[in-house]
Amino acid sequence: MKQALQLLVLIFSLTVFGQNGNTDTAQVVIPGRYNSVEAQAKPYVIMISADGFRYDYAKKYHAENLLKYSNEGTQAKAMLPSYPSITFPNHWSLITGLYPAHHGLIDNYFYDYKRKEPYAKSNKKNAEDGTWYGGLPLWGLAEKQGMLSASVMWVGSASDAGGARPTYYYPYHEKFSPEEKVNKVIDWLRLPMDRRPHFISLYFPEADANGHHFGPDSKETEEAVHKIDQAVGQLVQKVKELGLKNVNFVFVSDHGMIKADNENPLEIPQLLLDKNRFDIYNSQTLLRVYVKNPDEVKKVYKELKANKTGGYKIYLDKKFPGSLHFSTKDDRYSRIGQILLFPEAPRIFLEKGEKSTAGKHGYSPKTVPEMKATFYAWGSAFKRNITINEFENVNVYPLVAHILGLKINGPVDGKLKVLKETLK
Repeated sequence: MKQALQLLVLIFSLTVFGQNGNTDTAQVVIPGRYNSVEAQAKPYVIMISADGFRYDYAKKYHAENLLKYSNEGTQAKAMLPSYPSITFPNHWSLITGLYPAHHGLIDNYFYDYKRKEPYAKSNKKNAEDGTWYGGLPLWGLAEKQGMLSASVMWVGSASDAGGARPTYYYPYHEKFSPEEKVNKVIDWLRLPMDRRPHFISLYFPEADANGHHFGPDSKETEEAVHKIDQAVGQLVQKVKELGLKNVNFVFVSDHGMIKADNENPLEIPQLLLDKNRFDIYNSQTLLRVYVKNPDEVKKVYKELKANKTGGYKIYLDKKFPGSLHFSTKDDRYSRIGQILLFPEAPRIFLEKGEKSTAGKHGYSPKTVPEMKATFYAWGSAFKRNITINEFENVNVYPLVAHILGLKINGPVDGKLKVLKETLK
């Protein structure tokens, strides 16, 4: 059964949740919510994620609007994704300020041995069940402090994670164009002050989809970058026309992209194919191994090391590089596994009969530059014309909370001091 479920993680397309012919595109509105008087006077933050928008894409493909706004505001040389550099874990890290092993969303697919259930990003029931997600997302932080929020298809925004959905949101589907998503945001900002959201999260998948299918250097990926750039330009112009004060834009991505070495795939060690002894979870850029008999872990590890071929490294979960926050001591939900096989980019683990895609992500951003993500910010709260050094993406959370005047009541991994220099 698990082998079939594992195939879900290899689905690389625009589809983030399972779709059907009767996709519901209607907005969901939580009734009875209003901004407090204090919240009505607070700034606005529009947080935009462009999935797979590598740190150098704007310059590489001359994204005119993004280059203009980032040069006029604040930009980072790059932003470091949390490990693994995969979509769902990093979107949830951006929105909660927690590393994946701390919030529990450690992969796009995983198995929880305590719940005895699998999680798959393509399963709508999973994706909208907040019990899978740790941490308090920014929209929940806002709602609990009397400030309305809204989301256009950010990961987890249709769930009740943290106890509060956004007041306005759209469950994930592929029916809206980037321009239509922009118009949804503008419609919210036209609402009366007591019903107008001050925190809005917005998601664009195009760069990731084309990066996977055609590679990061393809014409299709370039076109996707321009499509997103155009949408951001339209959004900024339309917000300007509304005449609102204290509006801020934070443009981020979850990870980068690298051209995969599909000509020389890595074979999964024969030992691990024994389903009676192991469960394996292969995202192609990371192979996680669950040893069913805990007493065998060290023995298996030594055997794998003794018979290892080139192209990857092997770690016990206890010995995984601490800087990646993905070892045993970080695994708060016990979802990672005891042995990790770590491919050397751009190599991938490919199971027999599987196919790969042209572009990949998931590797460590600290050793693979192509995994690095984007951070640009501009608006009333941000300094102008500054460039900052690389930083980890968990630090975006306290930055946005501070701009909105929200108090962080629980522990997070991000620190405001990391990005405080970006603020006026």
